[in-house]
Amino acid sequence: MKKIISFVVNGIEHELAVEPRRTLLEVLREDLGLTGTKKGCGIGDCGTCTVLLNGVATFSCLTLAIQADGCSVETVEGLAEGGKLHRLQQEFVDHGAIQCGFCTPGMLMTAVELLRRDSAPSEQDIRRAISGNLCRCTGYQKIVEAIQAASEKTS
Repeated sequence: MKKIISFVVNGIEHELAVEPRRTLLEVLREDLGLTGTKKGCGIGDCGTCTVLLNGVATFSCLTLAIQADGCSVETVEGLAEGGKLHRLQQEFVDHGAIQCGFCTPGMLMTAVELLRRDSAPSEQDIRRAISGNLCRCTGYQKIVEAIQAASEKTS
């Protein structure tokens, strides 16, 4: 039996009828067409599905959509404004932190949460924050440098 949920995604309110077993990831991708959030492992090990749920980095593959009822969800699609990349997105581009791009949405969302909590994180803080996000292409150094550069423009 479907349950009606309402939540705000990237500033837009949505009301949907969802089956209780469906994940937030499935609803974002399949019902709302927000395919920037990726499905990787499906068990919370890779971080590619990371979104911000009420401002907290959350694995959407482990979160039931009904748990987001009444919440605010931010996805990578909500970062750019007016055709202008978010400063983190631009730093990822400028520092070559994007290779295949599969992990990038999750990395960006994790980094957004970190920089909102700490506008001047240390390298160790950055590495700790992104430790739940796997990247098989970059070796992480360029990602760390991009996040550091974005933080310097914030502080």
